[in-house]
Amino acid sequence: MRPDRLFKPNFPDDEISCDDVQAGSLHHSVPIRGRGVVGNPTNRFERIDCVADVDPEELGEYAGELVDPRRLGTEFFVDLSRSIIATNNSPDVGFDASINPYRGCEHGCAYCYARPTHEYLGWSAGLDFEAKILVKRDAAVLLRRELASAKWVPRVLGLSGVTDPYQPVERRLRITRGVLEVLAECRNPVGIVTKNHLVTRDVDLLAQLAAHNAVRVCISICSLDAGLTRVLEPRTSHPQRRLAAIRILADAGVPVGVFTAPVIPGLTDRDIPNVLEAAAEAGAKFAGMTMLRLPYAVAPLFEAWLAAHVPDRKDRVLARIRDMRGGKLNVSTFGERMKGKGVYAEQVYSLFKVHARRLGLNRRLPEQSTASFRRPQIEEPTPNDGQLRLF
Repeated sequence: MRPDRLFKPNFPDDEISCDDVQAGSLHHSVPIRGRGVVGNPTNRFERIDCVADVDPEELGEYAGELVDPRRLGTEFFVDLSRSIIATNNSPDVGFDASINPYRGCEHGCAYCYARPTHEYLGWSAGLDFEAKILVKRDAAVLLRRELASAKWVPRVLGLSGVTDPYQPVERRLRITRGVLEVLAECRNPVGIVTKNHLVTRDVDLLAQLAAHNAVRVCISICSLDAGLTRVLEPRTSHPQRRLAAIRILADAGVPVGVFTAPVIPGLTDRDIPNVLEAAAEAGAKFAGMTMLRLPYAVAPLFEAWLAAHVPDRKDRVLARIRDMRGGKLNVSTFGERMKGKGVYAEQVYSLFKVHARRLGLNRRLPEQSTASFRRPQIEEPTPNDGQLRLF
């Protein structure tokens, strides 16, 4: 069910556009400045699709007017979820409970495995995913209630399991900040993965959690090539800014590491040694990696991105992906989906392991403790309090 209320913060023009223009079903191959993908593929759950009867290729230099980035603004919708902690049973991630303050992600990474989640809202995994963002403005209140419940068994919470908790809008809305304030108060352990330097804003809270062995932060860097990341991950922090974030967190005593994620065969695999070396120099204490995943609509979106930005490498990249996916572009099998199989995948993992060991990054992820957990006090009544008073 789609959200029924539009939330449009008043941002300065130089930060984020919040125009009312709808992204629509765009079928084209024209790169859009500041966006990761080049169109809106059909939602796999929808039977009806709208296609423009104008061929962008026939418009030549005027094609960009169909998707003028100055008019393709980001919209923010209020998410009315009644709970904030999601659980999973995947053996491929390091947590079974997570918090996602946002649905959809402004970072717009062309390869993002989370894009298909927007299709459950009736939107597209393409431009809609990065231009229509759901905001869980009550996240901190909901979290406090869930941690106060006797049913809550303290354990590591992933922040986030799907989209980045520090995407650009967080600078103003501070929803992730509110979540961390509750976690710091309760001393509930949390693991954070982000591509944004904004995580350093909350170094005070992270340091408090670190004092109780209740936090670890992973900064995701797939390449140090700023030209590549500008079009591959258009609204993420510059790679050097992410390295600076590692340094700031490390200096504050916050356990911090680096994820070379995702490794894109034939495109970013050669960057692994440089990323690990730069991260170790900045103060990273551990490292991890995952292979590119292309579920559902992400595969054609990524193919279109390759054709638009690196056409000379497109065939090689796709061939290597298929080589490690049994001839397919994606395999969703647990235990395999994040690693791949075959000679090429083994070579990449060997490259990663050799350099991680050389740089002292081949440590286990820091252990996190629930020993200091304390339940929060709830000042406002919970939803059931009124009913209880009737008896």
